[in-house]
Amino acid sequence: MTAPKKQPFGTWESPIDAALATSAAKGYANLQARGEALFWIESRPEEGGRSTLIERVGGRTRELTPAPFNARSRVHEYGGGAYCATDSHVYVVGFEDQNVYAVALDGAPEPRRVTAGDAAERFADLAWDGSRLLAVRERHGAGEAVNDLVAIDPASGAIAALHGGHDFYAAPRASADGRLAFLAWDHPNMPWDGTQLVVASCEGGELANATVVAGGVAESIVGPVWCEEKLLFASDVGGFWNLHAYDESGVRCVLEEAAECAGPAWQFAAAYFVPIGPAHVALRRIAGGVPSLAMVELETGLATPLHGGLAGYADLARTPAGVAFLAGFRERDACVAELRLNTGEMAILASPGEPPVAPEVLSPPEAIAFETDGGAAHAFYYPPRNGNLQGLDGELPPLLVATHGGPTAAATGSLSWRIQFYTSRGWAVADVNYRGSTGYGRAYREQLNGAWGVADVADCAACVRHLAAQGRADPRRVAIRGGSAGGFTTLAALAFTDVFRAGASHYGVGDLAALDRDTHKFESRYLGTLVGDAKALAERSPIHHVERLNCPVIFFQGGEDEIVPPNQAQAMRAALLAKGIDVEYVLFEDEGHGFRRAENVRRAINDEYAFFARVFGMRS
Repeated sequence: MTAPKKQPFGTWESPIDAALATSAAKGYANLQARGEALFWIESRPEEGGRSTLIERVGGRTRELTPAPFNARSRVHEYGGGAYCATDSHVYVVGFEDQNVYAVALDGAPEPRRVTAGDAAERFADLAWDGSRLLAVRERHGAGEAVNDLVAIDPASGAIAALHGGHDFYAAPRASADGRLAFLAWDHPNMPWDGTQLVVASCEGGELANATVVAGGVAESIVGPVWCEEKLLFASDVGGFWNLHAYDESGVRCVLEEAAECAGPAWQFAAAYFVPIGPAHVALRRIAGGVPSLAMVELETGLATPLHGGLAGYADLARTPAGVAFLAGFRERDACVAELRLNTGEMAILASPGEPPVAPEVLSPPEAIAFETDGGAAHAFYYPPRNGNLQGLDGELPPLLVATHGGPTAAATGSLSWRIQFYTSRGWAVADVNYRGSTGYGRAYREQLNGAWGVADVADCAACVRHLAAQGRADPRRVAIRGGSAGGFTTLAALAFTDVFRAGASHYGVGDLAALDRDTHKFESRYLGTLVGDAKALAERSPIHHVERLNCPVIFFQGGEDEIVPPNQAQAMRAALLAKGIDVEYVLFEDEGHGFRRAENVRRAINDEYAFFARVFGMRS
């Protein structure tokens, strides 16, 4: 057994560099099944950050949209549901012009353009009704974008409007008996606040008898899917997103429990549950922040565990042998996996490969809870770890607090090379699920309403105090980082507390009023719910409280960001420079909201760490 080697925390040599963290960032999304075939979207950081469509059938995998095609929707800017498959074709949205393209499955992949618009007309959440494509359409022009539901003729490209009048639409899903279900909601709601589930008959290609069967301004419906004549969906009317069913007898809760079987609809087409024959459904559930798979009998609501122990289960799809899903792990990168129902065995179908570092280098997450002024909050704590390396006697590790985006999103325990980059160098990391995060029920989520910039900041500070009191972090060396909404929490924490000594804001918000004025339609009323009126926007904006921000900050920004425009970071940088604060600013001209190009991701990782190391007097 090798004796421990003691070195100062933050100075450990690590095999995890920015190149590894970037190359391992190949991601999988939007898994779907059609007959014997599986499909998914695969991100390629090393190919300019493009996304491509993959098919797997008969144990063989092929790319359906070779470079330079970029398979990605821009509806709501976040996209999702950029393709759907039929028996003969896959229809997919091209990022550059936002048109729908057809790829024949019986020949060489050569995308054929179906629609003939431009990037001002966008499509998402593609589905098939047996003869036509169904889609959410978003049209940009003078004033606010207009969203509706449409049908697209795959041969001619002709577009027919099916339903309009609501601010937002999602999840058009056709039944075998000629009905159409979809979701609709209106400002100021976000889809996790309140949506309507509508069912209509489809007569001669037109919708008729559209009826709201569930939902409302204070009930969120997610993920409708037909199971023969039943319509299955998640509703949080009981406080958690639980499985419900609608049929000729009405709506009933199939499984009522203090667990979530769905999540926030930041992107289209997430699949949290899937029918397994006419009488059962496989679903992903999260109870107390812990995910698992279960089989639920629709008639009785009896739930039987299927699988547990992973850090995540996403985008469930029915396969001939069982259930496919995107598997999140604590010790390796996410994979496309299949759970075979006859044996209970899990098989890996697609993977970036085995971890390129020894297991003893990786720091496993520990789920922790701690008290705040609003009760308990949650986080994943990662201790410093790198083989036999230890800190010096009596030394506590520096701490990085990570703040997720949304803010209605959630940190998970899935392997993050960005986190391991730090822990393997002798840092502790706390990935905080502050009040407002999903996975803990509607009441926890709604604690952030009216309190963004207050409750989330208090929770991050409370997490630091909790870890410091336990001797698990050095309270004199604490940094905070976050992107998007997490960037706002980062800047607010720096301005309104004295807990943090440095910060990194990735496309974050410093001026809430400017964001309220400049951001896109999807989130254009969100601040009213999260913060309040114009006075509250000013009071919570770090740009108006620069006199209280007294520590170094580094900013990272995409030049093409339509969600948090570059003026946010530029204004904060100018104000801090005028005060004489140590500031760095990194602009990626060719990036939007989030960085996709490998060279930019690498630079962001290296520059952030070098900045923190310099501030704390460490070797980077």
